Amino acid sequence: MNITVVGTGYVGLSNAVILAQKNRVMALDILQDKVDMINERKSPITDPELEQYMREEHLTLKATTDFGEAVESADYVIIATPTNYDEEEDFFDTYSVETLVERIFELNTQPTIIIKSTVPVGFTEGLREKYGTNRIIFSPEFLREGRALYDNLYPSRIVVGDQSKEAETFAKLLVEGATSENIPVLLTNSTEAEAIKLFANTYLAMRVAFFNELDTYAEVRGLDTKQIVEGVGLDPRIGDHYNNPSFGYGGYCLPKDTKQLLANYNDVPNNMMKAIVESNQTRKDHITNQILRQSPKVVGIYRLVMKTNADNFRDSAVLGVMEKLLNNGVEVIVYEPSIMSAYIMGADVENNLEKFKKSSDFVIANRITDEITDILDKVYTRDIYHRD
Repeated sequence: MNITVVGTGYVGLSNAVILAQKNRVMALDILQDKVDMINERKSPITDPELEQYMREEHLTLKATTDFGEAVESADYVIIATPTNYDEEEDFFDTYSVETLVERIFELNTQPTIIIKSTVPVGFTEGLREKYGTNRIIFSPEFLREGRALYDNLYPSRIVVGDQSKEAETFAKLLVEGATSENIPVLLTNSTEAEAIKLFANTYLAMRVAFFNELDTYAEVRGLDTKQIVEGVGLDPRIGDHYNNPSFGYGGYCLPKDTKQLLANYNDVPNNMMKAIVESNQTRKDHITNQILRQSPKVVGIYRLVMKTNADNFRDSAVLGVMEKLLNNGVEVIVYEPSIMSAYIMGADVENNLEKFKKSSDFVIANRITDEITDILDKVYTRDIYHRD
């Protein structure tokens, strides 16, 4: 197969790599630096499996910035560009996906287009009607940041939002690229596949919110969060996973997907979906208030990323806490090696770790690492397991 992947973020690049093991894959991106790195077999993303596969495995993979070159001979075109939630419009901004579909069909009417970008419920059906074709298919991704390739090599399930021959073939391509066997494959309608993505991520956000509110209760009442979490998790119906308290949920998916799902409930009765979104805001307010109670002079923020071995801090809950601190007139300095500038949101960036430690009289950390175990006496965190 000739397969083109548009967008080389976590989703796009991990799909390109697994498919390039047995197919000819062209990765398309607008950033020349990323294209050059991929062609040099270097991962532009922090992800241990991606880095290893690109360095060591035989892949029929080429990257380009040339749109025509990328799509002219493609059998499948996978769209994996970011879609952001528009707060004003109360809906996903899907402009990049819509524009790409139009450009693809202008150059090549033959390929089957697979949308991996997260979209509103009903979006794919609308595109099919617009172009009078069934060759536009939504297939959701369920990837963890920093472990995207691993989650494609060992997928929990493969969902493709169509039941055609093209959908079956695409599902087979994903299975062939995976390492694990007996992978559950679900072929659904397009709109149901879109709903699966949003409901799955909202459930995960709900779980994060639940354990965060458990932790808030324990902190306010002076109880041991870890003992309660462990006792609750021993129930096999609940389990000992996805239970480590944090400053809130954040990252590429959960904030925007929960808000998008809530928007889809505009004329549908609900209580829980609204509560999940509001709970995350309440959590960040509580964390901020706990910090302010210490009357710190200079708050050092140790990392803006939400988890270890990651380089993304988009919609990070830490940013929300930081903004609230700044609005309360607190002096803030940030340690975040992925930032090259001297300032972020008006706060100083200090990426000399020792200077950062000395300059901060109070440090907040969403996740604890060995780098700051020597200053734990002045660190505020809700991390009880020192893991994601």
